[in-house]
Amino acid sequence: MTSDSRVPESLRRSKEHSDAMLEWLRGKGKTIIIIHDNPDPDCLASAMALRHLLAMKLNRDAVITFSGMIGRSENIVMAKELEITLIPLEMVDLDEFSVVCMLDTQPGTGNNSLPPGCRVDIVIDHHPMREASKKCRWVDIRDEYGVTATILYEYLMAQHIQIGTKLATALFYAIKSETQDLGREANQPDRNAYLRLFPAANKRLLYEIIHPKLPAEHFRTIHSGVENATIYGKLLVVNLRAICFPEVVSEIADYLVRLEGVETVLSMGHYNDEVILSIRTTNTRLNAGEIIKRLVAGRGAAGGHGMMAGGKLENVPFDPATLKEVEDFLTKRMMVELSIGDVIPARLIKPH
Repeated sequence: MTSDSRVPESLRRSKEHSDAMLEWLRGKGKTIIIIHDNPDPDCLASAMALRHLLAMKLNRDAVITFSGMIGRSENIVMAKELEITLIPLEMVDLDEFSVVCMLDTQPGTGNNSLPPGCRVDIVIDHHPMREASKKCRWVDIRDEYGVTATILYEYLMAQHIQIGTKLATALFYAIKSETQDLGREANQPDRNAYLRLFPAANKRLLYEIIHPKLPAEHFRTIHSGVENATIYGKLLVVNLRAICFPEVVSEIADYLVRLEGVETVLSMGHYNDEVILSIRTTNTRLNAGEIIKRLVAGRGAAGGHGMMAGGKLENVPFDPATLKEVEDFLTKRMMVELSIGDVIPARLIKPH
């Protein structure tokens, strides 16, 4: 890449960062890439891109690992059709790797299963900087970006690496899904990447990913969500109770935030002695990431940014009365955060 003034500043920055990272990596041993638990399209595509970068520039393979499960149908199809090789973190020996990378997550966030105290060398993310990340050897955190995959796309462009059809499809879908077709928290670099990747993406694979066959449990969960949704002014709270996989909580939040008259959704569900939480909002003046951190303070972990955030409350047994108490507690906290006074709660679907 030349010093041409027409080159966007973001690409110059990515050239500098990727050059420095690759130089530091040169001569190092085996590399592991850790993405967050229950991975979504952004971290899947980002890991795929980083692995390609290392293969092309350093002739080095990298192992992509995760914990939890991939439950959402679109993400299952994405991993299968784009042939993204994933290994459970629990099945690898971290001592065998001389380089540990984290993508779309950071040490201490609570949404990855890296054991406490383990060394992390490289962090690339679009969420706000965590204190623990400052201790890592090499960090590129751009919380002004809507998608981590955009950062990795810029690395590939800066290093003049060709992007094949499957990788282009993965990166495009990551930006598409994370930003809701550039309508949510997309910055100029995200828009540039989206428009440049679209021609190279495989449209048939995109269709299969975006329109997968859905299990019956998906529709039962939607039914449960609609039936158990309560509206407090411009806030909607939905308690899914027992859920089959954690991702469904954010999926329902994305679905219900489209309800007319609603600005913010707090969605929750119980999974493995934890209450999984998701916030979605259309109010650009709010910071969902900061709100959810305050909601779970001292009782769990959380993170996010302006219009979307996720978290969890830990050590919550499955008990209907306990879950109702949790729902009531979180609802009151949310109403305070949103400055909602006394309102008469309204059920989305009136009980028979």
